[in-house]
Amino acid sequence: MFKKILIANRGEIALRVIVACRELGIKTVAVYSEADENSLHVRFADEDVCIGPPRSTDSYLSVPAIISAAEITGADAIHPGYGFLSESAYLAEVCEACHIRFIGPDPSVIKLMGDKARARRAMKKAGLPMLPGSEGIIESEEKALKIAKDIGYPVIIKAVAGGGGRGMRIVRTAADLGHAFRTAQREAEAAFGVGDVYVEKYLENPRHIEFQVLGDHHGNVVHLGERECSIQRRHQKLVEESPSPALTEKIRRKMGSLVVDAARAVQYTNAGTFEFLMDPEGKFYFMEANTRLQVEHPVTEWVTGLDIVKEQIRIAAGERLSFRQSEVTFTGHSIECRINAEDPETFAPSPGIIHAFSVPGGPGVRVDTFAHSECTVSPYYDSMIAKIIVHGRDRQEAIARMRRTLEMTVVDGIKTNVPMHLKILAEADFHAGRLSTAFMDRFAAKPKAGRLAETA
Repeated sequence: MFKKILIANRGEIALRVIVACRELGIKTVAVYSEADENSLHVRFADEDVCIGPPRSTDSYLSVPAIISAAEITGADAIHPGYGFLSESAYLAEVCEACHIRFIGPDPSVIKLMGDKARARRAMKKAGLPMLPGSEGIIESEEKALKIAKDIGYPVIIKAVAGGGGRGMRIVRTAADLGHAFRTAQREAEAAFGVGDVYVEKYLENPRHIEFQVLGDHHGNVVHLGERECSIQRRHQKLVEESPSPALTEKIRRKMGSLVVDAARAVQYTNAGTFEFLMDPEGKFYFMEANTRLQVEHPVTEWVTGLDIVKEQIRIAAGERLSFRQSEVTFTGHSIECRINAEDPETFAPSPGIIHAFSVPGGPGVRVDTFAHSECTVSPYYDSMIAKIIVHGRDRQEAIARMRRTLEMTVVDGIKTNVPMHLKILAEADFHAGRLSTAFMDRFAAKPKAGRLAETA
């Protein structure tokens, strides 16, 4: 087992890794930018190293700074968390060269799954259902027009690298394709340094459902069920839950088996997530695989009773998975709300000083956060300040538990999206489990007065 792990991240995920390391008896090293000098992950780590100025490109995204911090502190492993360098094959390769263990998949797998066009081909070969689309990168508008005509409109143009909605354009007519194609290429180039794109059929109002997998270096691969992630704004998830209200146990077993086989086919190790779109008829289509820990991993931990971060660490240390597929059981229902520092109506960021911060506990409530009274929410990083996760015996109890927790949450000094989450929870479609990636579009289109009256 490792003696010391450097956490190449910040905020709540850095604290989450510290928690797992403390329970495993492993020392931790926090890295921080000048903006995060007084952050909780710095306070609770055993050692800390400043790696640069506030801008993430000069600190949390600097591979030389991360590796130097690991070497001077004698860390024998690096956990990247999520975001930043978590899906960087380059960091994983440098770690390998420096004899530091990267807590994640092998660099070759990160490269494969990070290129969405290559990943589509590999997953199709492995037996996962795919949407019709191009077999690889589309280099010209003419070729894109031909493929779109063959598969039928609407189509979506996607960047082969990255995610988060950047480098993506929905196209409904041939007349719109040229402009969308060029725009997607420019966005992809600006965001990821690679302007390559591909084309696939666009599904109207699908569900976004993902499966959590874990694989060790001894050939063992398991799935931990699914998460419903359909409630999104601009491709950014807001509410996640497990299990999905749309899946039966029969479908869960079938899809879980397909995902495990696909992970084995590419020799996947450590934690990963296979993401799918589910159409209104219940058919699944592979979308992408994330080669890292997900923000929403706590809902899976609640319903399975397993610690995914500890398993990540054990796997990276060469240990076998501590359980078999037959030992994975699912109990109750879990929901997660991402609490962002933003205006709940305009979604504009709301950085600043939190003067009061309190989230109630009680049965079935978990809070992952770096926030506390008089802490500063920096304008330099992602706006998420906390994740509130609840667990109940069933979905209705989990909804009731989340609602009372949000109603009793206090955050003074900045604006948050807590009021928006309360409105979502009050929606009849949410209660009935009628979810899709268009949920927030319909929700936002409702008259504001009506929405406010529902939670008055």
